[in-house]
Amino acid sequence: MRGPATIYNGKLFRQTVDAHVLALDMKTGKEIWKEKFADFKEGYIGVTAPIVVDGVLISGMAGGDRTTRGFLDGRDPETGKLLWRTYTIPAPGEKGSETWPNNELADAWKYGGAATWQYGAFDPQLDLLYIGTGNAEPYNPAYRKGMDSLYCASILAIRPKTGEMVWYYQTVPNDSFDFDATAESVLADIRVGGQVRKVLINAHKNGFLYVLDRTNGKLIAANPFVKVNWATHIDLKTGRPVLTDLLDRAMKGETVSVFPGRGTNASLIAFNPSTGLVYLNSWNQARVMKYVEFKFMLGTGSTGIESTADTPKGEPVGYHLAIEPLTGKVVWQAPLMDLPSSAGMLATDGGLLFTGELTGEVVALDQESGKTLWHFKTGSSIVAPPITYTHKGRQYVSVLSGIGGAVPTRTAGKLVPPGGSAWTFALMQD
Repeated sequence: MRGPATIYNGKLFRQTVDAHVLALDMKTGKEIWKEKFADFKEGYIGVTAPIVVDGVLISGMAGGDRTTRGFLDGRDPETGKLLWRTYTIPAPGEKGSETWPNNELADAWKYGGAATWQYGAFDPQLDLLYIGTGNAEPYNPAYRKGMDSLYCASILAIRPKTGEMVWYYQTVPNDSFDFDATAESVLADIRVGGQVRKVLINAHKNGFLYVLDRTNGKLIAANPFVKVNWATHIDLKTGRPVLTDLLDRAMKGETVSVFPGRGTNASLIAFNPSTGLVYLNSWNQARVMKYVEFKFMLGTGSTGIESTADTPKGEPVGYHLAIEPLTGKVVWQAPLMDLPSSAGMLATDGGLLFTGELTGEVVALDQESGKTLWHFKTGSSIVAPPITYTHKGRQYVSVLSGIGGAVPTRTAGKLVPPGGSAWTFALMQD
């Protein structure tokens, strides 16, 4: 589970793995309402954190490696009543349906993926919610006749009150490598060509860092932040990747090593306007894969591949890194030799950068150099994003480690006794 929604009118909202969304009384935990959003027997599950935007409870769905059709729901937070549903795969006759086969595979769109299993980012001035969609399914493109398969592997701009799709940008047409675009985007105002523009920054599983104009979805920049061999670059005019021969070789039955297997693990990135840098956790692994025959069975796995992961011998398995979003210049990268990191990044105005590692450490880095300032070993792997808050004049940084944990925002930390299941470290102001 990826957590509850922001508290709204005394209610806490969650999804359940058996495909329900529910509202709980914040004070008592009593269930106020519960609504089924799909049939879990068809492969749908609930793992996403709902979000309340403009008085509408918006929640997605998961099941992108099964026989599902993605969608996003808008509900009345008081009653749970469905206000709108926007499917992320168009039905026949709808805009974008021409990107799905209309022959003997005419039902491919019904089970084609595009799950909405991560968070969205909201711009109140533009009144737009930005959310990414997951991989096309199966990965083997033969079932989809190698067509673009909208709106899989795309970033969508949604009107919260109505569910209208205002614009879309497809990062990977005919997604055939499990390249979800679901990682939450950062919204920022940056100077582009002498003009300040409203942008959206997305670190993609496909290894490219994208910068889009968030008013219209037009591509501004796209640069690799890890080794990439499935595409040579992203065409800035068309917005489409320029492919290498890797996909053709795979479709001919060859076992191929795809870099990256995942550029990031769809984890949260950070952007600091003061430094102008994006901070993220990257993976340095290939997906060694081969397409196999796909046999459709409702509710089951639908990848159509055999695969494993491989790290180049003698190289780090991943990095903490800082990158210039418009140029793609990697300013620094700190190697990870044991396991890559799936944790989010938190950048503070004090020049500190907080993240976590699968080996269990909470890490504080220097934003300018990437130097580790301190680390603290927790009881289990950290895959959550750190958060920061102030209580009674003291600043805290908190992050979940298994059952939970928290850490200081400076190199000196004074231990405060744990409460409940979480350890807390307090900020020492120098």
